[in-house]
Amino acid sequence: MAGDNVGVPSGRRRDRVSAGLTEVLVVDDEEPVRHMLTLMLGREGFTVHTAESGEQALERLATRPIDVMLSDVRMPGMGGLTLVDRVVAVYRGLTVVVMSAFGSVDLALDAMKRGAYDYISKPFTADEVVLVLRKAEERERLRRDNARLRSRLDAVLADADRLGEMLVHSTGMRSIAATVRKVAAFKTTVLVLGESGVGKELVSRALHRYSPRAEGPFVAVNCGAIPHGLLESELFGHVRGAFTDAHQDRRGLFEQGHGGTVFLDEIGELPVELQVKLLRVVQEGEIQRIGDESPRRVDVRIVAATSRDLDEMVAAGSFRQDLYYRINVMPISVPPLRARRDDILPLVTDFLARINRKLGTRVSGITDEVARVLTAYHWPGNVRELENVLEHAAVLSEGPVIESGALPQRVRRPPVPEGARMSFELPPGTLSVKQAQRAVERELILRALEQTDGNRTHAARLLELSPRALLYKIKDYGLG
Repeated sequence: MAGDNVGVPSGRRRDRVSAGLTEVLVVDDEEPVRHMLTLMLGREGFTVHTAESGEQALERLATRPIDVMLSDVRMPGMGGLTLVDRVVAVYRGLTVVVMSAFGSVDLALDAMKRGAYDYISKPFTADEVVLVLRKAEERERLRRDNARLRSRLDAVLADADRLGEMLVHSTGMRSIAATVRKVAAFKTTVLVLGESGVGKELVSRALHRYSPRAEGPFVAVNCGAIPHGLLESELFGHVRGAFTDAHQDRRGLFEQGHGGTVFLDEIGELPVELQVKLLRVVQEGEIQRIGDESPRRVDVRIVAATSRDLDEMVAAGSFRQDLYYRINVMPISVPPLRARRDDILPLVTDFLARINRKLGTRVSGITDEVARVLTAYHWPGNVRELENVLEHAAVLSEGPVIESGALPQRVRRPPVPEGARMSFELPPGTLSVKQAQRAVERELILRALEQTDGNRTHAARLLELSPRALLYKIKDYGLG
């Protein structure tokens, strides 16, 4: 009967599978022993395979997965203990139990030292064999549970300095990471706030990654990058014939994100007429395609982000107050890079590794001078600007270490020291506060434009002005 399988009822077999050890290999040169164990273990729900020698046992092990091997010690050719040595060396997850009619304490100890799990003396009862296998099963279950726990712990430790794809180092970012991991478990609508380039989308992707929706889709849309005339169709879809070019039904991004997360970047750019339709999605979980008479249910978690001041927009009437309150349930504010300078050098290391993979460069690090320059720079473009600066430097670098000459000129220019005395002049004999304020404002605008190489958008951000207000002041002061 060497190599025979004895079938068992499917229900019982499933019970064993759920318990752990299911496939048993019986190795014994005596056919009656093999037959008895096959019937005995088959009744208990195990799938039994047999071999009449150590050599045949190795052949069986090489061709199919086995959980437990029951092997006699004394057999012609390869002995049981030699088989144990061979099996333990190759099949580390296999549980081995040895059997012998010539049992002794020394033999049992020798088998254990060689890696066997247990020892059974012949003759044995069915209960003895089943008890040993059940003990082995419990040990294997605990081993697998511990392995899973270690794997999870390793993942947590490896992820301790990351939030998904975002590096977490400074105290502020660690606080954000803790919030994200806690909030991710709930369907609560989240509003991610922060300047352009700070990593708002990475925070949003982390909210999806750590949520129960992680297996579902993550759909990202930049509300400011899609023409207003197309945005409604992109978000909500349309039915055939709804407008001239609607040749077929089309699912919008909310339907595509069903069961997952929809990330609305730059939500402040959403036209007021679409804010009403978005409010219905947030409140009722319903969308209506253009040209459709009936609403459709969607199950999405909405994460919105903006670099604009929505409070000001609500006050100005360009953003609906009711929608603002709906999306601002859980605000997460990501600080600019200049406010978390502890993150700069760890980010440098992370970005250089990414750039090397992307471009095939071999940059290994930066000089102390470059480190000083990077940590002193004000980073109006935040993390995105840092990555672009490093890519620029990696391409221009003459060696494996980036030197200051490879950095863009705007970054190399020394920053204005904090608290430096302002250099401005008032007309002789005047003590006008208004004129002094104008002189200070003009000087600040000049410095901001100088530090940003004339980039008015970045300068406005430094001055905490809107681009339109800065343009007005530049004309007023005759600076442009």
